[in-house]
Amino acid sequence: MGATVFPLAQKSVIVIAAILATLLGSRNLQAQSYPSRPVTIVVPLPAGGGGADLLARILGERLKLLLGEPVIVENAPGAGGSIAVGRVVRAEPDGYTLIVGSWTTLIGASAAYPVSYDVLNDLEPISHLTDAPYWIVARKNLPVSNLEELARWLKANSTKATVGTLGVGSGSQICTKYLLGKSDLALQLVPYRGGPTAMQDLVAGRIDMMCDYGPNSLGYVRADAIKVLAVMDKSRWFASPDTPTVDELGMHGFYLSSWLGILAPKGTPKTIVEKLNGALTQALAEPVVREKITNLGQVIAPPAQQKPDAFAALIKQDVDKWWPIIKAP
Repeated sequence: MGATVFPLAQKSVIVIAAILATLLGSRNLQAQSYPSRPVTIVVPLPAGGGGADLLARILGERLKLLLGEPVIVENAPGAGGSIAVGRVVRAEPDGYTLIVGSWTTLIGASAAYPVSYDVLNDLEPISHLTDAPYWIVARKNLPVSNLEELARWLKANSTKATVGTLGVGSGSQICTKYLLGKSDLALQLVPYRGGPTAMQDLVAGRIDMMCDYGPNSLGYVRADAIKVLAVMDKSRWFASPDTPTVDELGMHGFYLSSWLGILAPKGTPKTIVEKLNGALTQALAEPVVREKITNLGQVIAPPAQQKPDAFAALIKQDVDKWWPIIKAP
């Protein structure tokens, strides 16, 4: 019997199918052997720049043992975290490049900057890790002890009062915008590229106050280097139980917190996503890890909320809630 002769179009389909099968087989093999080399976790902050960096390093140490390969924490600050997110979006979806995403990087910055990626479609949520609130902090010698006294002081010093802010789209900027709207005052905003520099100036008394992510400034409050006036949440924060909520002080209805989570490029194989999620869930359940994270002021997400689908739903929920507010004139 002679050889089968295929039309040119049919040959093309066969070749394409063979290539796809080879690629799929290669990807499946890579997923089964994952990881076989170091994994990089990108942090969109400077080293030592806040809770996300510290959390990545705590988890990185444990993941190294659970995954059997080194875990490298790499800092890539800039543009509200959008530089780091863009880099991860463009990375190979093989599980070797991950990012610690936060409300600021994925919700705030993605609404405020002209980013080249789609938060909801270009990233693969792996695990929701922690949550923590923003709060209002002030220089230690500011002559106020609550929001009512702060409002009176700001009104009397509106031409010289200074408020630090961490850039467009940040939780700090959204919180500050809300406070200024409530007070109807034109205060002097002092923009900073990063939290550490702003906190140095607040401790030194070069600025009067700012809205800050709680875990980033918790150590300074505990050391009595700055004072805290209110936490932007419905209930008191376990890390600073004596600090009243905004509701308690008469500023009802404005709550702002930030979550942290791990994400990968879209298209990362499901088996890799599941393996990473399992390792992170195991790490977050270990007493030593939990103690370190709790000491940072972070609330570890319940196990059901750590699942990829639950994390994806959280991101979508915050996009729907906050983007219209952030993008409003």
